Amino acid sequence: MLPSSFHRLCGLAASLSVVTAWVAAPAFAQADAADSRITLVKVYAGSATVERVARVAAGSRSLTFSCLPAGLNVQSLQVSADASVRLGETSVLSAARALSPRCQASAMDTQIRGLEDQKAALQAESDALDMVTGYLKGLAGGEGAGGVRPATDAKNVASVADALRRTGQDSLQKKHLISRRQADIDRQLGPLVAERARTQGNGQVVNITVTLAAAADAEVRLSYRVNGPGWSPAYRALLDTATRKVRIERQALVAQATGEDWSGVRLVLSTGQPLSPTAGRLPSPWRIGLEPPPRPQAEASFLMQSAPMAAPAPAPSAAMGLRDDAPLFDVNVFNSSFATEFSVARPMDVPSNGQRVAMSLGQHEDTARLVVRTSPRVEAAAYLVADIAQPEGVWPAGPLQLYRDGAFVGNGQWTAPADARLFLSFGRDELVRVQAEPERDSQGTGGFVGSRAERRVQRSYVVENRHRAPIAVQVLEAAPVSVDEQVRVVSQFNPQPADLAFDKRPGLAMWASDLDAGKTTRLAADYTISYPKDARLQQQ
Repeated sequence: MLPSSFHRLCGLAASLSVVTAWVAAPAFAQADAADSRITLVKVYAGSATVERVARVAAGSRSLTFSCLPAGLNVQSLQVSADASVRLGETSVLSAARALSPRCQASAMDTQIRGLEDQKAALQAESDALDMVTGYLKGLAGGEGAGGVRPATDAKNVASVADALRRTGQDSLQKKHLISRRQADIDRQLGPLVAERARTQGNGQVVNITVTLAAAADAEVRLSYRVNGPGWSPAYRALLDTATRKVRIERQALVAQATGEDWSGVRLVLSTGQPLSPTAGRLPSPWRIGLEPPPRPQAEASFLMQSAPMAAPAPAPSAAMGLRDDAPLFDVNVFNSSFATEFSVARPMDVPSNGQRVAMSLGQHEDTARLVVRTSPRVEAAAYLVADIAQPEGVWPAGPLQLYRDGAFVGNGQWTAPADARLFLSFGRDELVRVQAEPERDSQGTGGFVGSRAERRVQRSYVVENRHRAPIAVQVLEAAPVSVDEQVRVVSQFNPQPADLAFDKRPGLAMWASDLDAGKTTRLAADYTISYPKDARLQQQ
């Protein structure tokens, strides 16, 4: 005959199986509902359109897209399906995240729970070590169970003391390591918990239920727009001075804090601006009449005091629907006539924590003409400039990182050129010496019986090539330009500049020459400015 303890154990196992089946019942009840997945996200400057797909079985009458972000634009909802599915009405329900068990399984929640479990395991180990330490202290105090002092064998005192020392030392070291690991986990948990509270906002989620009639297994697609996400272009220009090759890498920085992670999705980056006005403003009527006669001062003052104050203009950020903690991007860089879309080649992961994720949008390579450009009057330094043809396609403005022969030389700003040429500056050229000689400025008189004053300015510059190979040199000089017909300017250069309106700017002269290795060139400019004797020059 089996003992009674065995019967009690069987009864306990049966009870546990019933409880387990009762707990697992909701999970099996929800297994028939299809889980949606994000397949495509089109990101604009300040918003994004998300497309989700869910499968429905034949005979289904409804489908629920659950755990959607609370900040989605309800008016932007669009539902489509295969030809075998007839779609009905769509209902939107907002619910608390805490009351939706399926919405608790986000990647961030899973990470937080894992860290909390690690911390609990460490705390349990620490408590166990406390028990061991307490037991050792009891042995060291000489009292056993019941407060009776155990007999001590003099022959074993040394070995017992050594064992107690080693065991106590090991326990205390383990407790120290545990406290260190707990502190590390707390440092990881703090930002995650704060980020979860920030991204989830008021803890609300949106559930969208679509009424349908599915004649066969099919897919149902849901798209909606959320405000806040954005992307910004970024560029890297890499110059190889030996081959004169310039490689321009085009990148994009994407960030979002909508409350849902974009995991393994196809991203499309668009330069469109769906948040901008859709229609232009109309002109107001132009009415012309006579001004009324002026009022007496006392009456005008009374009317000004009694006039109502104008209401302050509303803040523009509230009308846009953007969150204060949303990732910020400069939307002014996307001023193009038509939207251009960039499709990322591989699936991307963009977490919902505002982290900026960089991705490649392709690259362009070309052979450059290298020149050394200097403006001695402004700065006695020379800079290496790469002159290449403008790349094809749309290249929005953005930050630019510059590398020369594998070394980082600095940051710049990518701006699409207005003409067919593109100039990129790759830092100072220390092997080109530039010197601006002292300027000579003299005054005098001229014209009929000394009726006009004259001012003569003489400038000269010296450029030396210390490279072992020839270089192309461009020296820029700001020549005076008259903006008044009474002021006359006569300019003399030695040698004559190649361009008197560099970069289409009159008065900006540019000397261009090829300077051999170890050679020096000298450039000079002589300006004579005449103006009426009783007038004063105004320089801008």
